[in-house]
Amino acid sequence: MGSYFYQFLEDISEELARTLNELEKAIYQSPRSMLTHSRTFIEVLLEKVMIHENMPNEPYLTIKTRIQNLDDKGLLNEEVKHAFHKVRKLGNVAAHDTRQFRFSESLTSWEHIHTIVKWFVEVYESYTIVVPDYVDPIMKQEHSYGLEEMALRFKKIEDLLKESLAHEKPKDVESVENELTAEDKTEEPKKRKGRLLLQEAFNEEPGFIPVRAIHYEDDSIDIPYFLRDAFLLPQRFEESERFLVRLGGEQQARIMSELPNSLEGFHLRVTRYTESHSETFFKELKEFVAEEIRRKKLMNSRPGELFLFYKSSEIVVTEDLGNVEISVKNFTGMPGLIEQLNEDGIDKVRDLPKELLILGKYRRVGKSRVESFFGQLGEVQGDLVKGLV
Repeated sequence: MGSYFYQFLEDISEELARTLNELEKAIYQSPRSMLTHSRTFIEVLLEKVMIHENMPNEPYLTIKTRIQNLDDKGLLNEEVKHAFHKVRKLGNVAAHDTRQFRFSESLTSWEHIHTIVKWFVEVYESYTIVVPDYVDPIMKQEHSYGLEEMALRFKKIEDLLKESLAHEKPKDVESVENELTAEDKTEEPKKRKGRLLLQEAFNEEPGFIPVRAIHYEDDSIDIPYFLRDAFLLPQRFEESERFLVRLGGEQQARIMSELPNSLEGFHLRVTRYTESHSETFFKELKEFVAEEIRRKKLMNSRPGELFLFYKSSEIVVTEDLGNVEISVKNFTGMPGLIEQLNEDGIDKVRDLPKELLILGKYRRVGKSRVESFFGQLGEVQGDLVKGLV
């Protein structure tokens, strides 16, 4: 069957084959996208059939109406009609519902697409083409540890391995073989701790291995691999925003890797700041790292999803929400922000930066305006889910 399931269709329709290839790739990478675009795929097939059958094919016809029209003509058997409706319904839900979609749902749609494609090819393309029996696509496992992260992972595990030597003892004589000495009893908690550390070393997801620690007095922050060169957006640090802007002007604290190992006395790198600013920045940095880890894990758990983040909240950008125009009609009370967004080519919700605090860079746009915009985005999403828009 070649490098993808429907490659054999390239000779009769490369567009059809390539579209199916993209849908197949998205099954595990982004179930939502797969379901949404499967709906578009079957709509095109329905139009092709209506053209073949010389039936009225007006652009305003819904997918449901097209299925019904073909069924009324006796062109669909029950299995194919059911398959069309299942793909349509799953696509409709994926286009507006904010919940996480499962692999099982994209696989269900993919199996129904096989039924539809087999019918379409045999009836409208060539009955001599043998469409292979359905098989579930294989999930491709990608090993995504970076080289430096892999080295740190091995070092951590090897250090624990070497530490375990301290617990090794020569074989004792039979008389004391089953007796636990006082020293043995004190060693047991250390062994349990070692096992926990070893378990942590193996269970770290790619990107989450700590590559360094940043200290302030007796406290510290572990910086994971994926944040080692993260941009420190000043707006993310509410109390330290001006401090970070000043530091950035001195080519300090623009990215994580520019920060020293200890933030004590960090304020001395710019004038007119005190130790309290260093302490406050450390506190906010700790919150920043925790929030970034939360976001990273959220995105890892929902592959292929698009999010808009504001502080510790987020909105899932469904296809319906992504297509909403950014206009004074849809978002009230902020014509200046809307105008500036449109000037920068941000015309629809899907064009927005995922970190909405960035919008604070625009003229006369304060944090309250950004917060109001985020709130209105949530309201629009809610209306879409309820089917009010």
